[in-house]
Amino acid sequence: MSYPVRTYEDVRETLLARREIALLDVREEDPHAQCHPLFAANFPLARIELDAYSRLPRRDVPIVLLDDGEGLAARAAARLAELGYTNVALLAGGLDGWIRAGGEVFRDVNVPSKAFGEFVEATRHTPSLSAEALDALLKNGDDLVVLDARRFDEYRTMNIPGSISVPGAELVLRARALAPDPSTRVVVNCAGRTRSIIGAQSLVNAGLPNPVAALRNGTIGWTLAGQTLEHGSERRFDPEAGRDAGGLDASRHAAHALATRAGVRRTSLDEAARWAGDTSRTTYRFDVRKPGEYEHAHASGFRSAPGGQLVQETEMFAPVRGARVVLFDDDGVRANMTASWLAQMNVETYVVDGASERDLTQHGAWQPERPAPLASATLSPQALAALLDDPTNGVVLLDFAPSADYVKAHIPGAYWILRSHLTSAHDDLRALPDAKRYVLTCGTSALASYAAADVAALTGKQVHVLEGGNAAWTRAGLATEGGAARLASPRIDRYRRPYEGVDNAHEAMQAYLDWEYGLVAQLERDGTHGFFVI
Repeated sequence: MSYPVRTYEDVRETLLARREIALLDVREEDPHAQCHPLFAANFPLARIELDAYSRLPRRDVPIVLLDDGEGLAARAAARLAELGYTNVALLAGGLDGWIRAGGEVFRDVNVPSKAFGEFVEATRHTPSLSAEALDALLKNGDDLVVLDARRFDEYRTMNIPGSISVPGAELVLRARALAPDPSTRVVVNCAGRTRSIIGAQSLVNAGLPNPVAALRNGTIGWTLAGQTLEHGSERRFDPEAGRDAGGLDASRHAAHALATRAGVRRTSLDEAARWAGDTSRTTYRFDVRKPGEYEHAHASGFRSAPGGQLVQETEMFAPVRGARVVLFDDDGVRANMTASWLAQMNVETYVVDGASERDLTQHGAWQPERPAPLASATLSPQALAALLDDPTNGVVLLDFAPSADYVKAHIPGAYWILRSHLTSAHDDLRALPDAKRYVLTCGTSALASYAAADVAALTGKQVHVLEGGNAAWTRAGLATEGGAARLASPRIDRYRRPYEGVDNAHEAMQAYLDWEYGLVAQLERDGTHGFFVI
């Protein structure tokens, strides 16, 4: 089937006019990270059924798909059409066509947010400290606090000695309580640069009376300077920190004023609900509080998106450029601070006013809307274990979990495979042992359930899905193993960030910093961003 084609010039003009467009790179994350247009959100073909309805809530939103000649975009277009999307086109010439037309291309992931962070620092000259300077202050016993603006799981992996986990959106709400003496120096860090810059500048913008600085180059800079990191730390802020009347009023007033200056508008839960039903405009609704607060109680229709991560991964949460974004909190600080940054990133942003506890009628984790998979036969963990015990059963077990999860732990004998490689164009499945039947699994079997029809069509063999996936297997007390011994596909589903983990080469970390330093010049060449700084 043929699909409409949209040119580089057409896409660029749409971005400049701030009309809605979802420019989606349907390759796996690693090839996406090597080269893509600025606002091309990674939207892997393999996960379309899992992600489409949440990330593309309007079925007639203009969608433009790209790949690098692998044929993934046409397959993604067909799948989106099956899901009810009616305005799907392919990018003329794919990635190569974009480049040949003169389009700027970028490396890495979450590039709009990272480029914006560099833009902020270049414009506002955000104060910073080198790793060597911070190390000297700590050794001298100076009066300072180091606040780590990353997610808590990232903080636990590695952190600056003595630092406290305060994820980005929490900084303005909590900093006055964590550094009550105005003479206490406050240093904000992340793994690299972006969240350090945005976090420190947030405190400056909000009028924190303390001296504030970003740790220049974060934990990467700390490591390159030869300093030692802590691992497994548990230091977190008190949940009540910053909620005393005086501190909360000061933070709320500052955050509201900043949001207003940035052009953020106000709305209500009722109006946001009406917008969500508008078939002519995409509206995203995000609750920017901590995940635990969200799960305790939240407003209907709002997805959990902690504010610091929303600013860091904007194109992943809201891939429709030109969409409307509505934010909610219960304190008047976190949503306004997050909104102030999104608005400066050229996103039309609103904050909910006037909500009360009785409006928080939903509980538990976000439950995304997903299409029902085609019916497949299933097996319990115990039934699968019995089948695997007898090699004459000819069972081949396919695991579609993220490759990192597979390497960490998987069912003994399972093969890891990419769903996007389930075509006659790839030998990944044909290279495996002969099978009388296939059993499919992943973390919960959500993705495996969608892949079952692909495997059945390719092989003509009997296909079963493991009930509850690897999680159910583990809950049943059955054995697992680790390692990368049976990888049927290349591990391109995730790009290895040079700033994560504890075993990155110094050359890779330095190259990453050098890349970040060049982003402002790339933004100028691209010219579609519309960023501004208040």
